[in-house]
Amino acid sequence: MYWWHQAAETVRAGLTRRFGLITTNSVTMIFNRRVVEAHLRAAVPLRMAFAIPDHPWVDSADGAAVRIAMTVGTTENTLGLLLRSVEEREAGHGEVAVRFESRPGLIHADLMVGANVAGAVRLRSNDGVSNRGVIPHGAGFIVTRGEAAALGLGTVPGLERHIREYRNGRDLTDRPRDVLVIDTIGLTANDLRRQFPAVFQWLIERVKPERDLVRRKSIRDNWWLHAWSRNTFRPALDSIPRFIATGQVAKHRVFQFLSASVLPDDKLIAIATKDALHLGVLSAAVHVQWALASGGRLGVGNDPVYSKSTCFESFPFPSDDTGLTPDLADRIRSLAEHLDAHRKARQAAHESVTLTGLYNVLDKLRRGESLSAGDKALHEQGLVSVLRTLHDELDAAVLQAYGWSDLGPVPGTDDAARSAWTECLLERLVALNARRAAEEASGTIRWLRPEFQNPAHAAAAAEATPEQSSIDLPDEAEQAEATSAKPAAARLPWPAALPEQMRAVADVLSAAAHAQDEAALAERFTGRGAWKKRLPQILQTLEALGRARREGDRWRA
Repeated sequence: MYWWHQAAETVRAGLTRRFGLITTNSVTMIFNRRVVEAHLRAAVPLRMAFAIPDHPWVDSADGAAVRIAMTVGTTENTLGLLLRSVEEREAGHGEVAVRFESRPGLIHADLMVGANVAGAVRLRSNDGVSNRGVIPHGAGFIVTRGEAAALGLGTVPGLERHIREYRNGRDLTDRPRDVLVIDTIGLTANDLRRQFPAVFQWLIERVKPERDLVRRKSIRDNWWLHAWSRNTFRPALDSIPRFIATGQVAKHRVFQFLSASVLPDDKLIAIATKDALHLGVLSAAVHVQWALASGGRLGVGNDPVYSKSTCFESFPFPSDDTGLTPDLADRIRSLAEHLDAHRKARQAAHESVTLTGLYNVLDKLRRGESLSAGDKALHEQGLVSVLRTLHDELDAAVLQAYGWSDLGPVPGTDDAARSAWTECLLERLVALNARRAAEEASGTIRWLRPEFQNPAHAAAAAEATPEQSSIDLPDEAEQAEATSAKPAAARLPWPAALPEQMRAVADVLSAAAHAQDEAALAERFTGRGAWKKRLPQILQTLEALGRARREGDRWRA
């Protein structure tokens, strides 16, 4: 983004007419959009003359496969041309044949034309009820049920509040790992040693040595606490028996209820409401399409990313001004409860049934594609046709709640019709977001949880909440600061040849849950000589190939 910024500055200063850049497709991610948006809204505005937001980039020589974007910037007063990939197929010799959908228009910061979803504003009505989960930052916090029992769970009074069920994104979309997490929020080190000495010893032996190496003082000194405990968000979860969760990065955008006894991991977005009305609206096509348009995409798998700030906090929920009646709200609640119960029952009945598998088959059914033998087995075990009818009825009820039944169901097999349907929906949502923002400016706020979000209530709750010894950082800072909480992996021998060295470093970055600095990468290898001096050049080369990206002094795949 530094070079994108420099190129845009050069054009806006009149030193050249246009620039064109090939970047990874992460140019559309939330943080990177801010760089683009600043130039599009400047006194001398930049315009996007041409863009391809997502395109395959394959290098058959070393097997690299990444997703790229192309952008052309100018100050000329001209409409842009957006090309979107609608079909990709192998063309031989490692090449990919791409079929595009071409569309002229004003190209926004998210590399889209039409409805300016990227320009939607956050709504106060959605404040304070969504956040990412915790980052323990220490493998010793994660325990098995047997280890938890040995530490006193079930026999030591009060320990059930500090050893809890734990879920991450893969636990939701695949099968739960069946692990627990030690959560000592609210305890000083002396409290922990006095009340739960076995847990104190466990953490001082398994977490403190790792934390002693952390540069950030607050994380190093508070070694018995999670690095990011979400202490300011805890009251939103503590006051309800269940909450809604979705994976931050997932192939399919699926929402479900989790018990309040579960502590969500950083890879989950937790939405602190027990109301099945909200689950129903979030699970319907209206919100799913909004989330796909307002979020980014990540990695070689090109999976959608759910950002709480752009996907949730700017999303206008239906209300009495759009056509939501008490009877219709109850119908949405009933369908959402049925949907949630159906999926969980199918997963409980068949170990092979996962949410990813269910929605893979559902997508094929909607597109009219043939099912493989494995798909057919999953269709029977997961009762996917039942899942389809529940979603279809939920989609129709939520559209009615917005007063948009005229849109009809989402077209399943016609790509052009589906694009037109989505564009019309997004235009209406952007307009509703603007209307709600104007309402809020005049003092009318349609709180999702008025009993919790009301400022007077929130102040009282904050006053009653004990002060914690944990510091929470903004999302972008977390991504730059956080390091993996997984057990340390075995060290690898440093390869002799440069191609193998590059592949080895790329593999380590791909396997890492968080960004790594050069010291952390060097720790993953053993070798003699001055091999560590090659790391900076290897990382820069991987960055140029799109196999790595820099975040401050850290790197990630």
